[in-house]
Amino acid sequence: MPRGPVFYYTYRSRETGPRIRYHTLGEDPEDDQLVWGEHYGPETFIGMDRYDDERLRIFRVQHGWARNDLFMQKDRGAIIPIVEGVPAHFQHEYHDGRLYIRTDWDAPNYRVMVMEPESSHVDGWTQLIPESADLLEPIEFVGDRIYVTYLRDVAHRILVYDMEGNQTGEVGLPENVSACIHGTDDGKVLLTVDAYLIPGTIYELDPASGARTVDEPPAVEFDASRFEVTKLWYDSAGGGRAPIHVMHRADIELDGRHPTILNGYGGFNASIHPSFSTTHLAWVELGGVYAVATLRGGGEYGESWHVDGMLENKQNVFDDFIIAAETLIDEGFTRSERLAISGVSNGGLLVASVMTQRPDLVRAVLCTYPDLDMVRFYAFTETNNIPALLEYGDARIPEQFEAIRYYSPYQAVQDGMEYPAVMLT
Repeated sequence: MPRGPVFYYTYRSRETGPRIRYHTLGEDPEDDQLVWGEHYGPETFIGMDRYDDERLRIFRVQHGWARNDLFMQKDRGAIIPIVEGVPAHFQHEYHDGRLYIRTDWDAPNYRVMVMEPESSHVDGWTQLIPESADLLEPIEFVGDRIYVTYLRDVAHRILVYDMEGNQTGEVGLPENVSACIHGTDDGKVLLTVDAYLIPGTIYELDPASGARTVDEPPAVEFDASRFEVTKLWYDSAGGGRAPIHVMHRADIELDGRHPTILNGYGGFNASIHPSFSTTHLAWVELGGVYAVATLRGGGEYGESWHVDGMLENKQNVFDDFIIAAETLIDEGFTRSERLAISGVSNGGLLVASVMTQRPDLVRAVLCTYPDLDMVRFYAFTETNNIPALLEYGDARIPEQFEAIRYYSPYQAVQDGMEYPAVMLT
């Protein structure tokens, strides 16, 4: 059989760890060649990006969700470190022969650095866009402009910079939305806007004037005039303020009688942005309240916010969620006997831990794909669980065991305790 196209892939193994390989279509996978990764164990994730017809390769190594390394290979030569062993995140973009690095190295809210092609180490980087009070999220190059998306109190704004790092404008956005910019191969600038009451819509943006036309209308027709989103603030257990987005009918009376679902996640440096959901709106149309709490452990306020909710600090996430629930009650949206909490995966751990710690606080719990037995989590067989130990902690480590044993919901269940109704998926 003739040799076919080649593709690269990352192979994961619980025993040996991840490896980047390449496969030729039509040939035996047993003959696939190792490209890179033989030095890394199953607690890591690795990946590879190729540029300039593979004259440049960038290799990524993720150590949990708090730091990563970057390596570079030019013209199939030696693979050398760009940055290694630094306790920070480094996400790269390649544009016009230069590497642009978005990083929280010495900048918890992130900044943008530039690496010239001749450089191969952080000492040769220069700062292009400094850290600000807002969280710097993705950057996008379109022509001679850099579009930089920021998160301010869990809502996006997009600033425009020239190639020297000077701000030249801002893309106008409604309040409390998620938004992103990307350029197309034919030079278009596309803006996507999404929010709790705005179905996802894609616009074509005129870079010069800022004018926009609908490129792809929303998939559903929706009249938002009968609904509102209240941005309710609560004082986190750590001392900072954080928002709860509360979606409800505009004619709601704050008399505490409304059935309410409070959702949360709080982990793995994941930011929960406003998003449109027909399922949640069906609940709200029927008179329910749907709320999303911003919790430590996520990435909404930078790396310090994430670190405050991981490893020995994980209990902080549950404390924040409890305060968020109490705030909904205090503000008159609901009361304990009308309140349900929901979460998926790490969010399943969240609601299960809150249920066992405060069974009096809520009436129902929707616990989906949860992590529940955290004391034995290290022994589970799915490969993905091994890196997650760097976020949750490892009960085999004595100083981490005490924190894990305190919040692990499986061990916290007590005979004879009256718990809320639970739907466990």
